[in-house]
Amino acid sequence: MTIVSVTSPRGILLRGAATAILALAALAPTGAQAAPHVSVFASGFNNPRGLKFGPDGNLYVAEGGVGGTTSTVGQCEQVPGPVGPYTGSLTSGGVSKVDNAGNRTVVTSDFPSSETSSGLTSGVADIAFIGSTMYAITAGSGCSHGVAGTTNGIFRVSANGHATMIADLSAYQKAHPVAHPNPGDFEPDGTWYSMVAVRGALYAVEPNHGELDRVSTAGSISRVADISAAYGHIVPTAMAYHGNFYIGNLDLFPIRSGVAKVIKINPAGQSQTMVWGLTMITGLAFDAKGTMYVLENTVGEMFPAPGHGDIVRVDPSGKKTVVVDGLAVPTAMTFGPDGALYVSNAGFGAPPGAGQVLRITGL
Repeated sequence: MTIVSVTSPRGILLRGAATAILALAALAPTGAQAAPHVSVFASGFNNPRGLKFGPDGNLYVAEGGVGGTTSTVGQCEQVPGPVGPYTGSLTSGGVSKVDNAGNRTVVTSDFPSSETSSGLTSGVADIAFIGSTMYAITAGSGCSHGVAGTTNGIFRVSANGHATMIADLSAYQKAHPVAHPNPGDFEPDGTWYSMVAVRGALYAVEPNHGELDRVSTAGSISRVADISAAYGHIVPTAMAYHGNFYIGNLDLFPIRSGVAKVIKINPAGQSQTMVWGLTMITGLAFDAKGTMYVLENTVGEMFPAPGHGDIVRVDPSGKKTVVVDGLAVPTAMTFGPDGALYVSNAGFGAPPGAGQVLRITGL
């Protein structure tokens, strides 16, 4: 296998991804400590990504979908190889709802879903709520992702699954380039990853270009921070809000252990590094006491591999402790109203329906 630098989380290269994840017994993690209890809360997802609890108390999960076979080669600028060119479909990306008993129902599967040349999918990347209204952000849309006539954006999703776009993120990125895009890994339509709602507005992180943007519910888009200008091409992915925006990065491939970090960005766009020495961050969350937890997708491998993900607790002193390990390519996490931590597991490279949401207690 040729070793290449692939930096977009949409272009993760797994060695035999589907078979490797199937070989991981029940996709179940092990605990690095005796105290935390890990269980499968819900299953049957297609590449689960961001997850949030709604005002109704149910858990909502963004799904990448199952990809597709349509191609736009010759119609528009394509993502460079080996990640591109993408192929895609108009549907299968979506959102599912999980009740307190772990029962999953599909809210919508009508968003585009696309896949890299190695078969790794993108669709709906994350969701957020403002009041009782759900918003979804997409990463698998656009001509450069093999789905002509679509665009990455933020969509208002009704209770019956009908989606209405409020902001065209593909158009915004094309009109407002960042300072330091990476030509060898450039995705014209972007690869949005995390979104949070703060004081009536939505804030989204895009890894491939490297930016944090603010989007009003009326669709106005403005840039809070050009992360590429301050840090270069570090691939910012996970985001949590805790008085300020905290953003973790994926960094480059092949994976380099201990080079990822968490940066803090205030509403004015000023930033500073808060935590060092992490690896391949795909999730951030704060518990009720304000303690930070970091989700590491893969540790100790050159490329993402099932069974090598973990969760790190970062104490106020800066001490880092692995509290759960053995995760299978995890992609996001959130704390629930019950105080448990919920994690999207098998979120990249798994066969259709193999994705899970794990519930972790005793942290």
